[in-house]
Amino acid sequence: MSSHSIYQTPHITLQWLLGCVLALLLNGCTASIEDYEQAEPKFDLFQFFEGHSQAWGMVQDYKGQQVRRFSVELNGVITGNQLVLTEDFVFDDKQTQQRVWTIIKQANGHYIGTADDVVGEAVGYEKGNALQWQYVLAMDIDGTTYHIDFEDWMFYQQNDQLFNVAKMKKWGITVGTVTLFFQK
Repeated sequence: MSSHSIYQTPHITLQWLLGCVLALLLNGCTASIEDYEQAEPKFDLFQFFEGHSQAWGMVQDYKGQQVRRFSVELNGVITGNQLVLTEDFVFDDKQTQQRVWTIIKQANGHYIGTADDVVGEAVGYEKGNALQWQYVLAMDIDGTTYHIDFEDWMFYQQNDQLFNVAKMKKWGITVGTVTLFFQK
């Protein structure tokens, strides 16, 4: 055996071991809705979206390049534990789209939501100033429908302002990000 391979083996093993430790640490570093339980000001999805609000946003591809901009006019109507939220989008290319959410408030800050282009149900959890949604959206791209996983985070600021960042994933790989700013 040459001296080159003797010294190389521990180095490769150390790199592999460090890579495994790093992967475990990063996996444990993902945000949890529980992390926001004490955050102020407290967010109430129904209170924020009741009535009229508006938003401005952008879509970025997997490289972070902005590929679309849009504005949204929203109107929310509450009946009991149900919010019907109508979103009217206008994109920078003048395309328009409407999504109507029906959101049911569950116990302990949980929500279930549906919309025509949501596959199954959206599931949301609210703690402190944050709300996390997870859902699959059927998106038409160049005449083909793709099912894209959304991990959607909303962060209530103050003065009726809300930030929203949604990661779009396919097969567990981030394919884009949607960022919105809402004003009540």
